[in-house]
Formats: sequence, structure tokens, C-alpha cells
Amino acid sequence: MGQINVEVCYATDTLQFRRALRLEAGATIRQALDVSGLAVEVPGIDLAAMAVGLYGKKKTLDTVLREHDRVEVYRPLIADPKNARRRKVRKS
Repeated sequence: MGQINVEVCYATDTLQFRRALRLEAGATIRQALDVSGLAVEVPGIDLAAMAVGLYGKKKTLDTVLREHDRVEVYRPLIADPKNARRRKVRKS
């Protein structure tokens, strides 16, 4: 069936995780995260509870990957973007 090249990315204000992987065709986001070692390098991260996506679009862990996909793990928002914009407008 062949293999595909993908990348797994995660970032915080103090850490950047970026790992290129070669997986069997038909692999899912869940499998990419398992193979990437992200859970080992970032202790305490709960990958099952975090949002994931491909190129900025949210996807499920069971999404099948394609060649050159970039799997992104999203952190929870600390502020509601709408409220932040409203506060900014009020200040100006």
C-alpha cells in the first residue's frame, strides 16, 4: 500500500514541537500522534482531550492522513477572541 510523509506540530509559549514522520498509507491522526512521541516530550498533555486538525481545520482523531499533511494539536483558548476584540475597541 505504500507510505506517506506527514508532520506533527504543537507549540506553547515556551516550546515548539515539530516532528516529520513516515507512516503507512491509511494511517490516522491518532496513529501519527502516538508515533510522534509528543506525549513523552510534553508530560501532562492530554491528547484525547485536545483539539486536532490539518492545516488549521479541525478534524477528528480518526481522520485518515494523506501525503504531506501537517497534523496540528491546538491548545485551549485562554480568552474568548470576541470579548478580547470588544475590550480593545472600548479602549480606543
